[in-house]
Amino acid sequence: MTDRTVFLLAHTGRPAAIRSAELVVRGLLRSGVGVRVLADEAADLPLPPEAELVEAGPGVMDDCELLIVLGGDGTLLRGAAFARKSGVPMLGVNLGRVGFLAEAERDDLDKVVDRVVTREYEVEERMTIDVLVRNEGRTVHTDWALNEASVEKAARERMLEVVTEVDGRPVSRFGCDGVVCATPTGSTAYAFSAGGPVVWPEVAALLMVPISAHALFAKPLVTSPDSVLAVEVQPTGQRGVLWCDGRRSVDLAAGARVEVRRGAVPVRLARLHHASFTDRLVAKFALPVAGWRGAPN
Repeated sequence: MTDRTVFLLAHTGRPAAIRSAELVVRGLLRSGVGVRVLADEAADLPLPPEAELVEAGPGVMDDCELLIVLGGDGTLLRGAAFARKSGVPMLGVNLGRVGFLAEAERDDLDKVVDRVVTREYEVEERMTIDVLVRNEGRTVHTDWALNEASVEKAARERMLEVVTEVDGRPVSRFGCDGVVCATPTGSTAYAFSAGGPVVWPEVAALLMVPISAHALFAKPLVTSPDSVLAVEVQPTGQRGVLWCDGRRSVDLAAGARVEVRRGAVPVRLARLHHASFTDRLVAKFALPVAGWRGAPN
């Protein structure tokens, strides 16, 4: 028995995740750190009998000191939901392509185990957003996101007519494929693909980025973290759909209103490195930096 427990989430559909999970679990158990895994995932993982299997439920992460997630961006966002609800820090190991939320790559598994065992990691908080959908003045849906909430057209052949709003004042009306409302963490995700700016994670702000808008003024906006962003689907136009972190969706009737504000509960991330976000940006996007000579002495 051990008084330390780490929760493990893995993309069981990836062979690399299965191999990585085995290495991490055996390394932690060998060092006296208990490992907890969801029972419905355990059948796909080569787990030793010492691993604790639990059913998904409200207290699934009780008494865990860390959440280790093995997978790509989708798995990391799934892990973020566990981390937000429990307050347990999440340590992501990237087994996908980009993995901005991840702190380590698959070649770093031994280092990950060593740092967890010795508690050599720091914890930082990432801002989230709370999302509210109104229809005819009534709140019909609430949600949250770590990266972004996107209001998108539901019919491929038709544009979505929207009016955007910041702090209770209208900004612009246009037809578009959608509008992304993002956090600084999400600035390198969907908002980036839509033409938005990269925002350093320590900058507290909200982003609003139109997607393929037919308008003279449809530029990305960066607002105060205390602002309230809104996207109104026009009542005479097409219906839309709201996506939160690309994982959860809800249909938007014509006339629906989506409000986005700073989230009340952040997501805590465990960090192994002191590398700057600039270095992370260059590495993840493989940006060309040849010729840089550094700042003058």
